[in-house]
Amino acid sequence: MRIRVIDYGMGNLRSVQKALEAASSADVRLVSSPEALSDAELVVLPGVGAFDHAVEELKNRGLFEPVAEAIKRGTPYLGLCLGLQLLFESSEEGVRPGLGILEGRVVRFKEGLRIPHMGWNRVDFAEDAGMAWARSGYFYFVHSYFAEPADASLTAGTTQYGARFTSVIRRGNILATQFHPEKSQDGGLGFLTSYLKEIQK
Repeated sequence: MRIRVIDYGMGNLRSVQKALEAASSADVRLVSSPEALSDAELVVLPGVGAFDHAVEELKNRGLFEPVAEAIKRGTPYLGLCLGLQLLFESSEEGVRPGLGILEGRVVRFKEGLRIPHMGWNRVDFAEDAGMAWARSGYFYFVHSYFAEPADASLTAGTTQYGARFTSVIRRGNILATQFHPEKSQDGGLGFLTSYLKEIQK
């Protein structure tokens, strides 16, 4: 399997690459050019940082539209943290439009909570999300914003922090997590392993 991890200068890319390699025998490569996505069997977009800066960096490298096009043509897509948020139309963190693949917006946690939301927290996967392989449990988070999808059926997992928020998105060829599976030890590795088995069936 050809897994292509988008390198746009943001995120702990090597950790993501190593986690994917540990979860499968796939050909996992960091890529920074549109041409490198042409043969991808899974596109992975990780990221840590600001929404607008991520959009700018993707555009500067000519990757913004190719990533959207890969998703639209049905290539499996795994978004991690900022890679989930960028799927949506906009974010309160900035003014630039996101990829707009999914309807909804990204919002900041309410005042009174410690921000960023950092550390281990429980993810409860929805029974009707078509992810029987996913096990609810504790995963590692680092973020100050979260997605509010316009369509509630997109939510495949939720987490409690002040209130319950969407921490996993699933639709068709798209899976995205607000948590970091590459930082989530055995639980994260198990999640990636099961997901990769599913999309290779």
